[in-house]
Amino acid sequence: MPELPEVEIVKQSLYKNIKSKKIKKIIIKNRNLRFKLPNNFSSTLKNHKINHVNRFSKYLIIRFNDNKYCLIHLGMSGTIHIVRNKDKNLITNTSFYSSPSIPKKHNHIFLVFDKFKLIYNDPRRFGFFKIFLSNKELSDYLKKYGPEPFEKKFNVKYLKKKLKGKKKNIKNYLLDQNFVSGIGNIYANEILFFSKINPNKKSGRLNVNDYKNIILFSKKVLKFAIKKGGSTIQNFLNTEGNLGLFQNYFKVYGRENLRCLRYKCTGTIKKKKMSNRSTFYCNMCQK
Repeated sequence: MPELPEVEIVKQSLYKNIKSKKIKKIIIKNRNLRFKLPNNFSSTLKNHKINHVNRFSKYLIIRFNDNKYCLIHLGMSGTIHIVRNKDKNLITNTSFYSSPSIPKKHNHIFLVFDKFKLIYNDPRRFGFFKIFLSNKELSDYLKKYGPEPFEKKFNVKYLKKKLKGKKKNIKNYLLDQNFVSGIGNIYANEILFFSKINPNKKSGRLNVNDYKNIILFSKKVLKFAIKKGGSTIQNFLNTEGNLGLFQNYFKVYGRENLRCLRYKCTGTIKKKKMSNRSTFYCNMCQK
């Protein structure tokens, strides 16, 4: 599943390609995504110009000139492809997931612009599109989520209030979107490694120094991942000609039974299942 850095890469690509462009036509091949696409989806967005493309957590947010919003979640397998009318389009994917070129199957939504098409592909159909008619509607929908790691609200006072006395482990809290938005499994593993915190440690046992490390390394790890183009197990370019490279810098994720990369640490990276997620940590330096 795409996490915050990967969705940010898609946002940047969309911003460069569709900002200030008008949707000429919408073709819907399959309305049955996680939430069924409304019947008025096409009529609501057709012939409207895109004012801005933004991101919150793992959501893409497209704002139109009449202050309507289209919120997109990519789910487990959703990808967005840009297919230009006159090019061969060997590489169409705006992200680093699934095929680098447009697949032949599971192309559900086509947004047609003057010189290109934006195509939403989703084999598992866990992604979705939602329309909001005002900023208030959108804000009301998103207010249930916790702050992003980059926000000022994600501070020591906030962590202390939320985590004090709690028995749930810190790894699961980092994955809880109501606590903090945008962190997924890969980055939770990496953040806790840099913070020297065992993923299974009860949140109520963390101290102020732990809070500071979580805040610091949440920002650092995610910013570095964005800079490196996100993570991908498959090595291919996106539409901007960039390659996701963060997987080359993993300290713990996917490194089971390998030595710890921390300076002077003699530990070994262990793997265990926590809430059905693969969890990686050093058996020596993460206490």
